Amino acid sequence: MRSRLEAYFRFAEHQTNWRAEILAGFTTFITMAYIIFVNPAILSQTGMPLAAVTASTCLCAACGSILMGLLANYPLALAPGMGLNVYFTYTVVKGMGVAWQTALGAVFLSGILFLLLTIGGVRQRLVGAIPHQLHAAVAGGIGLFLAFVGLVNSGIIVRSSVTAVTLGDLHQHSTQLAIFGVLLISILQAYRVKASMLLGVLGTLALGILAHQVRYQPGRFRPMAIRSTALRLDLRGALHLNLFDIIFVFLFVDLFDNIGTLVAVAEQAGLIAEDHTIPRLNRIFLADATSTVVGALAGTSTVTSYIESSAGVAAGGRSGVTAITTGVLFLAAIFVAPVAGNIPSFATAPALILVGALMLKGTSSIEWNEPRVAIPAFLILITIPLSYSIATGLAFGLISFAVLEVATGGFRRRHWMLYLLAVLFLVRFLLVPPL
Repeated sequence: MRSRLEAYFRFAEHQTNWRAEILAGFTTFITMAYIIFVNPAILSQTGMPLAAVTASTCLCAACGSILMGLLANYPLALAPGMGLNVYFTYTVVKGMGVAWQTALGAVFLSGILFLLLTIGGVRQRLVGAIPHQLHAAVAGGIGLFLAFVGLVNSGIIVRSSVTAVTLGDLHQHSTQLAIFGVLLISILQAYRVKASMLLGVLGTLALGILAHQVRYQPGRFRPMAIRSTALRLDLRGALHLNLFDIIFVFLFVDLFDNIGTLVAVAEQAGLIAEDHTIPRLNRIFLADATSTVVGALAGTSTVTSYIESSAGVAAGGRSGVTAITTGVLFLAAIFVAPVAGNIPSFATAPALILVGALMLKGTSSIEWNEPRVAIPAFLILITIPLSYSIATGLAFGLISFAVLEVATGGFRRRHWMLYLLAVLFLVRFLLVPPL
């Protein structure tokens, strides 16, 4: 039985083993655990019961991650997406006055459209149309994004009314602990310790406990509270003409955020084929679309692939076992959410910073001497972290790449869908409000 599972998950091909995959799954979960409390905190402002959203968040992250691991055999974990949950709450429900049940109906319809686009092969062609030279730029841009998020979460970098950002207060104990975490993980990586990310997070957490910087606030979570949001979506209201633009936003933003995350994680894990294609791409998209549909039925906003999966890849994850492990932990978190959610940001931020550093290694393959490639690559690298949006960075890169191809007479060198993508991104900037 064990040998059959190893064959199914292609352990020999990926040069991995059970220990590495399970450790990677733990690492991914630890870096994603914040979503257990952040997502409910945001969605509960719509009037959705907090306990119900907490349970649905854990359940959807578990189902999505396990499905991705079993169906597509990729180390990609899924959960309700940040950004889209903000749009759901502040733009759709609070801003437009749409009931949360109707907004869930819009999420459900966007998931159904995703399934149809996947079955029709449209999403796969969209990924194939992205020039492979830009794959490394997307990975690098997301790496910078992760590092920036980690620096902000740790307090090393803070907002400034004068210079936008500046150095934080290094006398803060939480910031000092985060710096310790960065140093600890760096030293472990210098010694080629595969579990450096996980050990670094746990080591920093342990020091934080000893320094009395971890405040445990137990809460009462009732898994069956999910009945307050499950199957409460209003499809009839979502089909109203005025909500088609909302459905479009959920569909459009998730589509390109997912493409960016997928390319980055696959590139980092070495899972992109020699012909620059991504194996089993249809299964990846089927898992993602199905998870969004399940999420809407359970009572949460759009479920999508998480770039924190890069932490698990950096820890050695290469197969679906990593995602399955993460999913099982999310399932367990339904019952122990206070423990999972109390992992402080100073313990997880160092992992984000150093994963970001690791993701930059692929940028050496970019043709920096060729302006047609170098300029779009640079725009991707700089706009992803500064705009806090993978989709926006990808848009800047593809639009500029398409313009340069046309301007230099290379129009026929590229697939027509590249130019369709560029036009769609322009439409996004013109019609879709920023998240």
